Amino acid sequence: MKYAIIDIETTGGNPKTEKITEIAIYVHDGEKVIDEYSTLVNPEKGIPPFITGLTGISNEMVENAPKFFEVAKEIVNRTEDTIFVGHNANFDYSFIKQEFKSLGYDYQRKTLDTVRLSRKLIPGHASYSLGKLCNDLNINIRGRHRAAGDALATVKLFEILLSKQEAFAELANPEKFKLLKGIDSSFHRELLEKIPEKTGVYYFFDNENKLIYIGKSTNIKKRVAQHLRNSAAKKAIEMRQRIFQVSCEITGSELVALLWESEEIKKHKPIYNKQQRRTLFSVGLYANYDINGYANLKLEKISKKHGEPVATFSNMPEAQKYFYAQIEKYLLCQKLCGLYKTEGACFHHGVSMCKGACIGKESHLDYNKRVKELIANFEYQVSNFLIIDKGRSLHENSAILVENGQYRGFGYFDSRFVKSKQDMIDSIKSYKDNRDIQQIIKSYVRHDKYQKIIYIEQL
Repeated sequence: MKYAIIDIETTGGNPKTEKITEIAIYVHDGEKVIDEYSTLVNPEKGIPPFITGLTGISNEMVENAPKFFEVAKEIVNRTEDTIFVGHNANFDYSFIKQEFKSLGYDYQRKTLDTVRLSRKLIPGHASYSLGKLCNDLNINIRGRHRAAGDALATVKLFEILLSKQEAFAELANPEKFKLLKGIDSSFHRELLEKIPEKTGVYYFFDNENKLIYIGKSTNIKKRVAQHLRNSAAKKAIEMRQRIFQVSCEITGSELVALLWESEEIKKHKPIYNKQQRRTLFSVGLYANYDINGYANLKLEKISKKHGEPVATFSNMPEAQKYFYAQIEKYLLCQKLCGLYKTEGACFHHGVSMCKGACIGKESHLDYNKRVKELIANFEYQVSNFLIIDKGRSLHENSAILVENGQYRGFGYFDSRFVKSKQDMIDSIKSYKDNRDIQQIIKSYVRHDKYQKIIYIEQL
């Protein structure tokens, strides 16, 4: 884990009205400082005299300094995959977050406050202000109320807190402490340290470098940790004991991760992905017509004898949850959906949630119209389109292409330079289509998880 120890100076105390005049960043790997950055910042407004008296930073000093937007990328890059550390961290974090907000960027980092940590790990001090605490601990501050001086002092304080080891680990990063809990193997703990908390596909290899499992997650580290402490089933324990190496492919987009996982499982056929080698979906929603012309819907285990399903689901509970909600939404008949066996009216008809198709009160034409509206949710609205989703970095987007109703593949493009549909299409790398892929895309679109869809009239 890396920590970005940060201090800023500002024109005042309100992040909504005041601006940053200086920032210093020291990146710490848990053992030592591995990177540092410090600069004055032109706040694009006057610095009050009392602030100049406190910090020594004057209007003249910042006149030719870079503006925040000119150092923003530097801050993003240097603090990526780090925990934001500060003495009274909320003050520094809220200012930086507000500066990024004004640029239209949502800056998000986990934070760690050395004031709170100090009170817990080194109790008994009269004051926990940076100056007084450093004086008690014999930490010399060179340049008090300047970003670099205060940040470096915070680094030295941080290292004292870090030496408290387990107590620090639990307080400083309770998620990480919880993540490692139950993983007794030091070897597996070391493996986990190298894994990012990002969206993508991960691969497990045994000690002979044989690929044994492929998975996907929106937080790869968290998901791999679950595997490494899984003791619920015999096969899970067996696989855990065989894990010798882990690699991953960052996708940014959950949809790309799902598509890539499905492609890779079918291609490599890992021993512990037997079920997914066949299909990701085990339950289907089937439609047929009875002798009176009414559309009958029913959930069944997927089988060739039932024909082609209208929609597919991973498991029966997921399918039932969705199906029951749609029955209520479209006022469908429980009897015609195979949920209520009766010679007469279904229960929903008695509470005005069914219009009487079960007893011939509603015509099959009117009833079937609503069934078709439900089925339309599982079909593409147009044949040619691009799904635009998250990328792997700040300015990157992913693109998934569907042409003539068929999946063609996915790719990535830089949103700063690529604007035309054709350039987005040109970024696509070709992959095979199949039933699982179709259902993955339709499910993702149905749940509105993507950033946007770009319709293409003709390719």
